[in-house]
Amino acid sequence: MNILVLNCGSSSAKYKLIEIKENKTLAEGGVEKIGLPDGFIKLKFDDGSKKNIDLGLTDHKGAIKAILDALVHPEYGCIKDLKEIDAVGHRVVHGGEKFSRSVLITDEVKDMIRECYGIAPLHNPVNMAGIEAIEAVLPGVPQVGVFDTAFHQTMPKSAFMYPLPMEYYTEDHVRRYGFHGTSHRFVTQRVCEMLGTTPEGKRIICCHIGNGASISAVKDGKSIDTTMGLTPTEGLMMGTRSGDVDPGALLFLMEKYNLSPKDMLNIINKKSGVLGITGLSSDMRDVVDAAEKDNNERAKLALDMYELRILKYIGAYAAELGGVDIIAFTGGVGENQYQTRKRVCRQLAYLGVKIDEELNDTLWRGKEGEISLPDSKVKVVVVLTDEEYMIARDTEAIVEGREP
Repeated sequence: MNILVLNCGSSSAKYKLIEIKENKTLAEGGVEKIGLPDGFIKLKFDDGSKKNIDLGLTDHKGAIKAILDALVHPEYGCIKDLKEIDAVGHRVVHGGEKFSRSVLITDEVKDMIRECYGIAPLHNPVNMAGIEAIEAVLPGVPQVGVFDTAFHQTMPKSAFMYPLPMEYYTEDHVRRYGFHGTSHRFVTQRVCEMLGTTPEGKRIICCHIGNGASISAVKDGKSIDTTMGLTPTEGLMMGTRSGDVDPGALLFLMEKYNLSPKDMLNIINKKSGVLGITGLSSDMRDVVDAAEKDNNERAKLALDMYELRILKYIGAYAAELGGVDIIAFTGGVGENQYQTRKRVCRQLAYLGVKIDEELNDTLWRGKEGEISLPDSKVKVVVVLTDEEYMIARDTEAIVEGREP
């Protein structure tokens, strides 16, 4: 079964065509700068090479058509006919309280996705644009929605509620939803496969650390708490997002500098985090280089702040879980920034964490494995996340009438 996985952003559309029975990637790439005159599609090939083709697309419907045209292109395509696409799986960022699992997309489901526009104005409308584009270009092909928030719907009320007046929850649905759920679910299953165990009976702290970052506490395979909240801004310090900040500080700055809510939203999402502290970059590779090679004090401070917040949440979730059996690192930083993993794990000795630092330093650029020593009380594992595979697997199950 060939499944096309789509991840539509505000000005981009990433894709991967997967033959799910053999877990074989047939094609991948993405359209960037949708709506701008210099928009283009990027194609990735098996040998690691890439090809950019200028497009200048005005909307997501055109972007989806460009992706489909690329898949059947006589020179660089991978299939001869679009009829070889059996189903399409979509990453949908926000499912609110309406979706606790992946679902076949119907008119009713689309209406419920639209109802979440108010709490995900930057994400759900473009996810819907991708769905509608497939309907227009590939009518009749089954589509499945896989929700970032679904995995976290098992959180108890004590974890997802905010201590605000109750009517803001009952009337406006203001609560913690969590994100990166597809990744956290994949990593939970994958790390147990790697260790030859099952999620049941295990207390897992899953650290999805990248430009966007979140940590989840997982018990018996179910999320019981996570760092992101109503939006992906809460929690850890990220590339350009602030993470946890005293809301009083934000109100103080808004009043002092006459900032609108839109201004502040831009600041905490695009100008804060690692970029805000360093003034250099949101990329942790640049920050590590600046700290280690250039002795840049602001880069050092950013690393200290970044790692401290990871430590604080791991400690909090160890307490919430009543201990921890497995800590998994994933995401761009978690998979590749071995220096960060090392410094964090050194500070977790009080939990009985012991890692093989030499082995840790070799696990990056597509390598995964256990880095804890045999006498470590906690298993520490580097896992390569694969959200696209998870979306494809859910899509296959639902199209075949099975539970995802």
